[in-house]
Amino acid sequence: MDVAVLFSGGKDSTYSVYVAREMGLNVRFLVTLFPEREDSWMFHYPTVKVTSFQAEAMGIHHLTGATRGEKERELEDLKRLLKSIRGEVGGVVSGAIESFYQKSRIDRVCSSLGLKSIAPLWHRDPETLLREEINRGFKILITGVFAQGFSEDWLGRTVDNQCVDELKKLNRKFGVHLCGEGGEYETLVVDSPLFRRKLRVLEFKKHWRGNHGLIEILRVSLEEKMAELKGNQSA
Repeated sequence: MDVAVLFSGGKDSTYSVYVAREMGLNVRFLVTLFPEREDSWMFHYPTVKVTSFQAEAMGIHHLTGATRGEKERELEDLKRLLKSIRGEVGGVVSGAIESFYQKSRIDRVCSSLGLKSIAPLWHRDPETLLREEINRGFKILITGVFAQGFSEDWLGRTVDNQCVDELKKLNRKFGVHLCGEGGEYETLVVDSPLFRRKLRVLEFKKHWRGNHGLIEILRVSLEEKMAELKGNQSA
């Protein structure tokens, strides 16, 4: 089946592309809505404009649109975007894990368009999923933190197994979801087995607001993966 993937550039939507291909689905489109406000109910905000570089790195057509990010109205913006490719795909893949709010609304939009809603990560164990993404070569940066327990030094941090251990402590103390499913933190994938080239963040700025913050990426580039390997060989 040809499918479109709802794509924020974060770990779970990117991993959904990977899993969809493992399921034998043909990912024709990455679909990204750019919200005009940070507190969109449905769509990823920090670093979402970097998704064009990720789409290029994966060699997948990128379909984009804008939304004001207003509750429920943003679903109409998604519907209009998906309607434009309804004749080219049979399903829509999302990276929902536990958010019934998001999944139920995606299901509703897909049903109205006659498309199958596919959520390959739905109800996966959060710790197992997060470590699986790491172990399969997904290089993930934390780009926003919005919950009690986080500090400014989490911004820009690489998600590795030590990071997961610390997230478990935040989960026990403050109830932070390990995968950030409640919006506790946001991420950006800079490399993965899907990428023909990897992202390099050249310049960024932190915006910290007392108890939460995000990263604004100012400049990125795509670089060949073989460049690093060749450098190591010649050393």
